[in-house]
Amino acid sequence: MTPKTPEQSKTIMTDLVLPSETNPLNNLFGGELLARMDRAASIAARRHSRRIVVTASVNHVAFNRSVPLGSVVTVEAKVSRAFKTSMEVFLDVWIEDRESGIRDKANEAIYTFVAVDETGRPIQVPEIEPETKLENERYAAALRRKQLSLVLAGKMKPNDATELKALFE
Repeated sequence: MTPKTPEQSKTIMTDLVLPSETNPLNNLFGGELLARMDRAASIAARRHSRRIVVTASVNHVAFNRSVPLGSVVTVEAKVSRAFKTSMEVFLDVWIEDRESGIRDKANEAIYTFVAVDETGRPIQVPEIEPETKLENERYAAALRRKQLSLVLAGKMKPNDATELKALFE
């Protein structure tokens, strides 16, 4: 399988926050933002694997800023690392100022997807070759996150988590 770059999976979804999508404070519902991020991440994972993909986990979500009614919201997703059958997708959420057009990062998230065949069985995906400094940082951090997740789930012994141990040495 030929490795791919994160840029090849890049997915950008831009939309407007409508009244039916807001809470009593006139901010976007967190669940609505999660759904938008899930769709963008799914497209990125599918672009990388060229397979059917399913959401395996939502590893991290940071609601750092509320997203007000009427805001233009952009969700950017890229595969940050691919393992045997799974892919970590990193998402950045941007809010565009209505008057100046300046974009500010509002939120971020990390999802994991698994590529499957037509019967739902996991299937191998191409590796990732990061190109930029940020892509390399996210690529390296993905292995630490995976090892931590496996240790916490009891699927890996702490002593085998070499990337995590290296943080403390």
